[in-house]
Amino acid sequence: MAAESTLPAIESLLIVDDSAVQRQHTATLARECNIGLIYEAGNGNEALELLAMLTLPPSLLIIDLEMPGMDGVELIQQLEQRGIDIPIIVASSREGALINSVETMTQALGLSVLAALQKPLGLAQLKAAFERYDGPSSQGLEQKLDMITPVKPQELQHAIESGQIIPYFQPKVDMRTGMIKGVEALARWKHPEIGMIPPDRFIPLAEQEDLIHALTLAITKKSLAQAASWNKRGLRLSVAINLSPRLLDSPTFVQEVEDMLDQSALPAEQVVWEITESSVVANLGMALGTLARMRLRGFGLSIDDYGTGFSSMQQLARIPFTELKIDRSFVHGAHDRHHLRVILQSALDMASRLDLVSVAEGIETIDDWRLLQDSGCALGQGFLIARPMPAEELPQWLKGHHRNLRELRGPQALPKFPSK
Repeated sequence: MAAESTLPAIESLLIVDDSAVQRQHTATLARECNIGLIYEAGNGNEALELLAMLTLPPSLLIIDLEMPGMDGVELIQQLEQRGIDIPIIVASSREGALINSVETMTQALGLSVLAALQKPLGLAQLKAAFERYDGPSSQGLEQKLDMITPVKPQELQHAIESGQIIPYFQPKVDMRTGMIKGVEALARWKHPEIGMIPPDRFIPLAEQEDLIHALTLAITKKSLAQAASWNKRGLRLSVAINLSPRLLDSPTFVQEVEDMLDQSALPAEQVVWEITESSVVANLGMALGTLARMRLRGFGLSIDDYGTGFSSMQQLARIPFTELKIDRSFVHGAHDRHHLRVILQSALDMASRLDLVSVAEGIETIDDWRLLQDSGCALGQGFLIARPMPAEELPQWLKGHHRNLRELRGPQALPKFPSK
């Protein structure tokens, strides 16, 4: 939410386009963004040959789609097969749906894509794409470290029992006012030797090793206690906790969380359990019973990652949800993608008709925020608002966030003067 952004230091760029005029145009824009070293290639084959020759690879690739010999789609596939992970900007004069499809393909291949742009390229849109550049990718190094130091089940069990795994909280705010309404609790593990271990490494392990029950209870206990502490300070926030499908057939789980609720003196209405679309497929009878009992006790139920599964409508009909959380894949970039806007609006309309609270996750730009605001979304969360943070950092974040409320509220936040 800074007033003016500074472009990251991008040292070099490779433009892959069969049109010399388009390459020259893109190079001119890049130089205006202070990129001094610019390589050019007329198609995918030339680009791969150039990459093989260079001692230091370029910082970025801008790839056209329609090219003779090897087109942009095949080039991206070849980059993945050869293990070349350089951030990519897709640029084409073809229709937006095709460009967005290639962007999704690139992400699915595990490559970094900064933007998918429609030609003719403009300076503003290219600058916005460059702003997403985060320096040389550390992902490969992290993956190597992961392979060198695999997490053992015994370590995870010890971490749960010793309190190493704690909740980080990501704010959920009112889309109209920008005011904080709740938080989502996300498990974080700070290993004393390895450092911060990402959730995608230990959450699947916890499920495989039957540790997810203990992990969820540990996160729940800390999250409820923190919410109760905020209540005492006059900050009443709902807290959303992710619920693993493996816990839906546990005969003891509902009573265990109810006991924790009593210990923290927190009302059940302040707790929302987030359940992914596919969670209740395995043992339907037991799962529906667990969820019904949770609603009877006053807990909120959120259908998480809505739109990513194949049983959305069926789940909404079966389960007494109170909240519909729209997956980030339908939120990010929706302001300039017609297909996403249509899907997003239909989900919001349905949530309204079903009297469900609508939540959009993955909001990263003010343009997507404005779209959701105009479309009637109730709550939003994402990096535009805040990243997940330890509980002790929330008060300081709130102070800074209040300075951004006027911008988030939009034109309606401006004072109205009587007409003469």
